[in-house]
Amino acid sequence: MTQQVDIQTERVDDVPLLIGQQQKMGIPQVLDQILRPHGNRQGASFGCLTAGWIGYILSEADHRMSEVEEWAAKRIETLRGMLPGLVNEKDFADDRLADVLCSLSDDQNWAAIETQLGRRLIRVYELESSPVRLDSTSVAVYHDTEGNTLFRHGHSKDHRPDLAQFKAMLATLDPMGMPKATLVVAGNDADDGLYIPAIKRARPVVGQGGRLYIGDSKMGALNTRGFVQQGGDYYLMPLARTGKVPELLSSLLDPVWKKRQPVQRLEGHDAEGKPICLGLGYEHIRAQQAQVDGKTVTWEERVLVVYSPSLARRARKGLADRLDRAEEALLALTPAPGRGKRRWNDRGALEAAAEAILKKHRVQDLLTVHYQREVKQRTIRKYRDRPTRTEEQVRYVVEVKREPLAIHLARRRLGWRLYATNAPAETLPLASAVWTYRGAPRIERNFRRLKGRPLGIRPLYVRRPDHAIGLVRLLSLALRVLTLVEYVVRRQLHAVDETLRGLYAGNPTRQTATPTTERLLKAFKGITLTVVQLPEQVIHHITPLSELQHRILELLDLPISIYEDLPRLSQSIPP
Repeated sequence: MTQQVDIQTERVDDVPLLIGQQQKMGIPQVLDQILRPHGNRQGASFGCLTAGWIGYILSEADHRMSEVEEWAAKRIETLRGMLPGLVNEKDFADDRLADVLCSLSDDQNWAAIETQLGRRLIRVYELESSPVRLDSTSVAVYHDTEGNTLFRHGHSKDHRPDLAQFKAMLATLDPMGMPKATLVVAGNDADDGLYIPAIKRARPVVGQGGRLYIGDSKMGALNTRGFVQQGGDYYLMPLARTGKVPELLSSLLDPVWKKRQPVQRLEGHDAEGKPICLGLGYEHIRAQQAQVDGKTVTWEERVLVVYSPSLARRARKGLADRLDRAEEALLALTPAPGRGKRRWNDRGALEAAAEAILKKHRVQDLLTVHYQREVKQRTIRKYRDRPTRTEEQVRYVVEVKREPLAIHLARRRLGWRLYATNAPAETLPLASAVWTYRGAPRIERNFRRLKGRPLGIRPLYVRRPDHAIGLVRLLSLALRVLTLVEYVVRRQLHAVDETLRGLYAGNPTRQTATPTTERLLKAFKGITLTVVQLPEQVIHHITPLSELQHRILELLDLPISIYEDLPRLSQSIPP
């Protein structure tokens, strides 16, 4: 007699790791404590849905709501084993996920989530003294701006000024770059005004008093510095090369050129711990005063005058290229006479064109343009009843001359930059300040992850502004998972002086002590859960974990049981 056997196989891959890591971080628990769904709502909780959705986003590099239900249906046994309270794949229908976005878009809910979750992570992973780094990015969208307060035209960091956009501001915690505060604002908001709101949002999470905030030159507004000083915290940023700053830099470099001001050699260490020279520099103390909330705040500010050899090399090459391009463009204005070549007979128009070229390449004081007037007599032959005549033609020609002294002075200033901080020298020495600021690429990497793989907010598939705000906040939770997994694994490997091998396709023997989260997750691809249904028995089987997979879970302090016990857990939950 033939027995019917039903065999079902589903991809497990990195889903248990991602959900287990979120549970360890407390993401679903915090969300369930704060987000209160409608009393008539049934099914999985918001925390359960969010953990599953983040697992989908990080595993599939896709944030579309419409795809999650089908993905969950193909992994329902795995999800039931990992997410208590999950009923079926319909819990991941797009209307229920939209409810999650609406709840996350509520400012009061989100402030409570960030505060509670952030404090927990700082305490668990011992990050009490870590600096906070702030920066913003713009996200271009194809949405209509009419009647929309979020999607607006503004300065595009995506180099798409033709598209509407919104802006995201992150306050992240060094050294991992984990977000602690996330702001979503209209695309036409100025970056300068985002720093104070971001700091206000971060302070309940990281605490107030003695915390170092790091930003780019747009953070250097006097009222922003005064706000940080008033709160008892410290700031560090480069000063923008506008306004009075170039004049200040010249006055501070003058004693260096005249050998009256000694400079200090700034030492640091590379990724392998070898000593390297960061550059040269010295400090200048000045008094500052600002009005903050109607009160006058006064303090002493350290201006760090820093020379970077690597910055100088890049800047000098850039200057040489600009000079060459500007000279070529100026000479091309008045080519040799010929058919189809423009002849300038209006000196004013020619001067305006030359000035535009000088301004475009930023070499106004480095090149001198002379205008030579040429007059040529042209004989026009007799034609029918018109007699032979002579006509005077006027043509202006440019001559370009480089100014050696001005170029020398400009080259000498390249590589020098001013930084400002109110942190005491014993707390943040000059060399430490330079080394600390150079950690900026970490937050830039966050933006690359947010706008590219694996979070992929571009293109944006939601239309409503509240859904967009909720989605950015959801992705910032996913970004916390990415940064924390990477940080913990690297810290553990460094502590035992160990490397991992087997993470690179095509080179299984290659070792690394600094693996990325993306490579760690890829190592779990191919794990499957098989369910064999017999007439009187159901058999569950999961692919055995490799030695590399065991080690990754051990480094993350996640139990092996999240994979090995998955058949038992899913079997114990009724369909």
